[in-house]
Amino acid sequence: MNLVIETDRLLLRPLELTDAEAMFAMDSNPEVHKYLWQNPTQTIEETIKTIEYVRSQYERNNIGRFATILKETGEFIGWTGIKYIDDHVENGNTNFYDYGYRLDEKFWGKGYATVASLAWLDYGFNQMNIQKMNAYTHHDNGASNHILNKIGMTLMESYQDKDGVTWNWWLMENPLNKENR
Repeated sequence: MNLVIETDRLLLRPLELTDAEAMFAMDSNPEVHKYLWQNPTQTIEETIKTIEYVRSQYERNNIGRFATILKETGEFIGWTGIKYIDDHVENGNTNFYDYGYRLDEKFWGKGYATVASLAWLDYGFNQMNIQKMNAYTHHDNGASNHILNKIGMTLMESYQDKDGVTWNWWLMENPLNKENR
């Protein structure tokens, strides 16, 4: 996959195996997983398998989560991107586009998630012509819920997963559709 998206501060590019060490450092942090099933990554081999799985999504769906790099330093700060959910059911849905991100704790609160989110929504709506973009966040994750609201997504409902955890279901329709009505 050759896609690279740039913002003033960030470079969004496909995940590579060379990202494994930095991604493992992020995903082994219990704070990063506080609102993500509380299951931090235990080995770098798990991270490598995750990267390989994401890369297979690039081939299958021509999109997936991307490494998010701080342009100023070249540091891997996490991943962001659009994923086509076709491998499980979420809130009764499958075969839908999902926007998501995960950042290393030391990069929280610096506006990077907002900047990346806006870049991905622009790409998804304007280049991929996605009609509806969903996202889901842990009900208690105030920061992520705030960001999704800030970028223009609408909270549609809260729902419980099979383990009784409450999640928020977000939606944004392609704004180009509204302009052409």
